[in-house]
Amino acid sequence: MLDNPRSPRVRAVAKLAKRDARTETGLFLLEGPQAVSEALTFRPELVVELYATPTALDRYTDIAASAVAAGVEVEFVSEEVLDAMADTVTPQGFVAVCHQFPTSVKKIFAAEPKLVVILEEVRDPGNAGTIIRAADAAGADAVILCGRSVDLYNPKVIRSSTGSIFHLPVAIAATLEDVRDRVRTSGIQLLAADIKGDDLLTARNEGLLAAPTAWLFGNEARGLTDEDLAKADRAISVPIYGHAESMNLATAASVCLYESAFAQRS
Repeated sequence: MLDNPRSPRVRAVAKLAKRDARTETGLFLLEGPQAVSEALTFRPELVVELYATPTALDRYTDIAASAVAAGVEVEFVSEEVLDAMADTVTPQGFVAVCHQFPTSVKKIFAAEPKLVVILEEVRDPGNAGTIIRAADAAGADAVILCGRSVDLYNPKVIRSSTGSIFHLPVAIAATLEDVRDRVRTSGIQLLAADIKGDDLLTARNEGLLAAPTAWLFGNEARGLTDEDLAKADRAISVPIYGHAESMNLATAASVCLYESAFAQRS
């Protein structure tokens, strides 16, 4: 059992909470039973190291079984060591180190997707992770983070996705313009979510949402620039019927994605 929270090995794991360490090693940090279970079930080949307290492994016997089935060795650690490794205050008994695994934008569009999410300058990791989760739930084919968005492997992005990062392709693109060119070549429409756009209900009634679509979502505070909006085929807004000043980005994205999912399946 690892029981020294100051050991070089523990420190190396803890450093993965920082972007520089993730970039240098090509690894990222995974915490908690839910995320670890999803990794072992869907992408076990990515798991490099898996640490758990004896209590946690006794409680989550399914994770123990999945690790055995995947040939992943579980190393026991003390509570103090787990706390030192984790980015959160309550890691719930599990920490894993995984290989980063972004897919390519080219590969995403080569698969003839019907529903894609594009994030441009989305800086809040909680929003980014929640949108990945919503995209997964809505049956989207992929998510693309453009260069000015938060790091995909930020620990909070990973936690907020609750394992959905292992369920669908996620790509990192250099610029929005690069992605726009791929969207146009693929022949699917690019809809920008923006407060200045046409009402979502209007788009629904026109049958616009039934077509293969890439949804573009912008920065939490500033939204999309006029230049960004010019890259889209049309801007669409989520109406606010009450007195709320605005809507959280991840919530608005969820509404847009499910509207497309409903329309494409009806």
